[in-house]
Amino acid sequence: MTLIKFIFVNILLISLSFMPFVAFASEGVKPINLTSTSYAIWAVIVFIAAYALVIGEEKLHLRKSKPMIIGAGIIWVLVALAYMSVNKSDDVHKFLDHNLLEFVGLFLFLLAAMTFINTMEERGVFDALRGWLVSKGFSLYKIFWITGLLAFFISPVADNLTTALLMAAVVIAVAGGKEAIKKSKKKAKFLALACINIVVAANAGGAFSPFGDITTLMVWQKGILEFSEFFTLFIPAAINWFIPALILSFFIGKGKPDPIAAKIVVKRGGYVVILLFVFTIILAVLFHNILHLPPMLGMMTGLGLLKLFGYYLKVTGENSSKTVSSDNHPVGRWDIFSQLERAEWDTLMFFYGVILCVGGLSALGYLGLVSNLMYGNLGATNANILVGILSAIVDNIPVMFAVLSMEPDMSKGQWLLVTLTAGVGGSLLSVGSAAGVALMGQARGIYTFFSHLKWSWAIALGYGLSIWAHTLIVKL
Repeated sequence: MTLIKFIFVNILLISLSFMPFVAFASEGVKPINLTSTSYAIWAVIVFIAAYALVIGEEKLHLRKSKPMIIGAGIIWVLVALAYMSVNKSDDVHKFLDHNLLEFVGLFLFLLAAMTFINTMEERGVFDALRGWLVSKGFSLYKIFWITGLLAFFISPVADNLTTALLMAAVVIAVAGGKEAIKKSKKKAKFLALACINIVVAANAGGAFSPFGDITTLMVWQKGILEFSEFFTLFIPAAINWFIPALILSFFIGKGKPDPIAAKIVVKRGGYVVILLFVFTIILAVLFHNILHLPPMLGMMTGLGLLKLFGYYLKVTGENSSKTVSSDNHPVGRWDIFSQLERAEWDTLMFFYGVILCVGGLSALGYLGLVSNLMYGNLGATNANILVGILSAIVDNIPVMFAVLSMEPDMSKGQWLLVTLTAGVGGSLLSVGSAAGVALMGQARGIYTFFSHLKWSWAIALGYGLSIWAHTLIVKL
């Protein structure tokens, strides 16, 4: 793969979108404070129990989606009973419809993105990129920094989730594929550290752009901050990524990836798939910004185009293909549904559970109560710092929505601070951001909750220093 081709591929990938994929406001209904009821108390207990099982996934070998899906069902039964007790049953449907709409938008967007990534993997795009990196003699240490830098600078124009998925696919390919990584402790350690670096970099990069994260989009669309004001967060965001990356880099070996014996060639149609992916992302942007349609509609339209291209490949010679993908998944006759089947279904179902669980707790009034306690008792600065910590435990979207709903009287410096902390705070835990959850699925068994938790202290150091830098730059 020539340098020109490599640059061409990366320019295409950097062309990813401004991706607000879900609606975040529930129309016409507000939560009732039912936190003192037994139903609400039991809902919290169920949520904690389900999350505890998620955290213990590595030890229990229980897929993380299972407890969250069950927990979501139980919590919404409790929500329904709680609202029945105050004769507000109709509101439950409105809350649930809103949460389901949020999940469907995320689910379809991710399903399309994962199918494109799986197809590019099957066509050898990432193997070719790995071959280029290896042929240039880059060590694992340099690859660690290259992928981190790319994640940090791509995520402001793409979103942090898609950026993390792309960079993780490159790292896995560089390390030799999932099966080779599982057989080597050295490669597994590199992949775990590289995934942590990618998650932190993608979340930090997304924090200084209105389009880099859903929370920044929410603040921008609310009219609180102007477009250009977000870029004030560039230096704090860079510090947030660079400090933990620097610490982690000392534990990256100086070795190089295994040499590639055979010349890797991108299979027929590989570059067309990349073009289709970029076009699909552009469709999602145009659908949202011009037609005011959900971005996932653009993604699914692009997925339809990919299916048509798959049909073209089949009828023009791919029917006899007996290839095997990098994770030993038999492809056989070319069929785009083979790539669709390989999507990380556990991750997608986990998102369903998280969104429904958090939505249920919000309907019971917990998020509003917590926000009132924070800004009423702690003060804006401490409360905004705590928002980031909460976003590592609970999804940052409902946390930021609760803050925006309260509309606390804060300066623009404080609004920038909460935008920063909500964006990067999720990096403290692997389950604290969509990027982290997605990579736990993509590098299952290697990048885990505990492998991330081991380095949370370094990420917390970057978090604290980024806040300190922001206080020096902007008057709070």
